[in-house]
Amino acid sequence: MIKADREGAVQQAVFDGEGSRIRWTEVSGAEPARVYLHGLGSMSAPYHAHIAARPELAGRRSLFMDLPGHGLSDRPRHFGYTLEEHADAVAAALDAAGVGGAELIAHSMGGAVAIVLAHRRPELVSRLVLSEANLDAFPPLTAGSSAIATYEEDEFVEEAYPRVLAAVGPLWAATMRLADPRALHRSAVGLRRGSDPVMRTILEGLDIDRVYLQGEESGELEDRERLEAAGVRVLTVPGAGHNIMFDNPDAFAAAVSANI
Repeated sequence: MIKADREGAVQQAVFDGEGSRIRWTEVSGAEPARVYLHGLGSMSAPYHAHIAARPELAGRRSLFMDLPGHGLSDRPRHFGYTLEEHADAVAAALDAAGVGGAELIAHSMGGAVAIVLAHRRPELVSRLVLSEANLDAFPPLTAGSSAIATYEEDEFVEEAYPRVLAAVGPLWAATMRLADPRALHRSAVGLRRGSDPVMRTILEGLDIDRVYLQGEESGELEDRERLEAAGVRVLTVPGAGHNIMFDNPDAFAAAVSANI
């Protein structure tokens, strides 16, 4: 097994045949590890470190993973950035870090990646806590991924990327500007296309603990009853929109700690 390259709290692992590296920030602690995955155009630590540090969650090994093309990770030009490729890159990191049976706490696109990972490498995942994860292919144009995917790749990279940064607001732009524009576009296209089978179908069939968090301000989750019938615990979080970990960190941390 290829071991992770260690340099302080930042670690890295090769995820393709050309030496590209996926990187994460790690805090040591008890197993099973918690692995935090971010959304499109984001980074894991800014969105989740304040949650992992809370008293009810502290003391567990925590990995804040930056997906390929995002944050600290490499952004290879040849990479496709599909959900499956993102999931395989995370798997390579977990293999290198010696992580198995992890709890995945995953936001938005990261939730879709986590679902695909649990399907492709079930031994790596023991629990999913999904925060407004993408479950269906071809979401409406109001979704950020769909809006980005409306552009052709070169058009987005050469012309539209600065306009998108200006339009998404300062919080999202703060991390999106660190993502590679081409990787961002390909990730959006891959997310809009979805996985095969689609993420919702995979999630319904997984035989692990599954929690889905929906922000009250985001509206009702589509086909909620179907998910609940499949054993997914769906929680509506009051006073929260898409970024539940910021809007209601108490409820988010309670869900992660299984105290809600």
